[in-house]
Amino acid sequence: MTIDPLPEPSVPEPSGIDLARVALRAAKEQAKARGAAAQQKKQARRGGGLRSGARADGRDPLPLGAAINRLITERGWETPAAVGGVMGRWPQIVGEDLAKHCVPLRYDEDPDERVLTVQCDSTAWATQLRLLAPRLVARLNEDLGHGTVRVIKVLGPGGPRRGYGGPLRAPGSTGPGDTYG
Repeated sequence: MTIDPLPEPSVPEPSGIDLARVALRAAKEQAKARGAAAQQKKQARRGGGLRSGARADGRDPLPLGAAINRLITERGWETPAAVGGVMGRWPQIVGEDLAKHCVPLRYDEDPDERVLTVQCDSTAWATQLRLLAPRLVARLNEDLGHGTVRVIKVLGPGGPRRGYGGPLRAPGSTGPGDTYG
């Protein structure tokens, strides 16, 4: 069962400062790309990029943290990585009591919906989480950025119910009570 969050009247649209930060970041990335292209041209004129110089260039080894951050940025994984960090800090975000009984399972991001799926160990805790869902969505978006999580899908103790059909079901069989007679 999914709980649609209440309309977010208190969440402001991105302000001029936020838009300026985004534009500055894009300009820095473009300048870095132009600089790298100019550096490659310069190396090609000097006989290819096979020689190393005294200054740092793109071929130098990176510290592990910097390499991971670069990979996350290049692949566009900022939001899933941030949500993963929230899942690691789940008890601090929702409180110790709720964290003991409700565990985040996954984050699904598609263009229309951004859903955080949470499983609770009892129906009472699932009901409690459904009631807290609008506030929890606001708290998560405060940490992650506006609109990162739009819906919290709450699963009870049994998880999603399975239907009778499925890839391993033989058509026409009546189930485990079949006999050969």
